[in-house]
Amino acid sequence: MDSLPCTLEALVVRTDFSKEGLGEALRAALSAPSADGFLANAVLVDDLSYKDVTPEVAVGLVPVAYQHPLLVLADSVTAASAELPLLVVDLRHEPRRRIRVVAAALWSVENNLSEANMDFEEFIGAVDDDGVFRGF
Repeated sequence: MDSLPCTLEALVVRTDFSKEGLGEALRAALSAPSADGFLANAVLVDDLSYKDVTPEVAVGLVPVAYQHPLLVLADSVTAASAELPLLVVDLRHEPRRRIRVVAAALWSVENNLSEANMDFEEFIGAVDDDGVFRGF
């Protein structure tokens, strides 16, 4: 399996291909600005060669030159919900830390972590009862 692409944007890697239309739904969610006009600086990797890749394997596929503080996976949990709860993996401090974030709120996590305005812990502390971050 090839390494993931090296980009300046956060990688959103699709690992589930069971739901028809998921790629289009992800593209639409990632390109839709928030109510205040914010967008995630993210690029979708929609490549069947990453089917069923686990978070541990995906982290191992991140190129050394990739400087973004997070990696995002669109997995089976993402595909099963209309909110598209993405799995965000911390690459900066504790690579095993993860949080579920609805696609519409990815901008908040990506923007604030990439600019070091907030810490991963702040988002973990703001998840809803079901363990998903939907915004502040």
